Amino acid sequence: MDIFTPTLFKAVGRYAASLRTMQERVRTERLLNDLPASIRKDIGWPDSFPERRARRAG
Repeated sequence: MDIFTPTLFKAVGRYAASLRTMQERVRTERLLNDLPASIRKDIGWPDSFPERRARRAG
């Protein structure tokens, strides 16, 4: 049963954490997109700098 090593558990944990992060990001973007246009403009959503968005999409 060498397949269940601590390394495997760490890899699964990192994968689960990345999935959770992606879900939170999508949820946050949906919430921000649902705000009225005036509020989105005040907070700068969506980002008005295309190079920032390109770096984030990376």
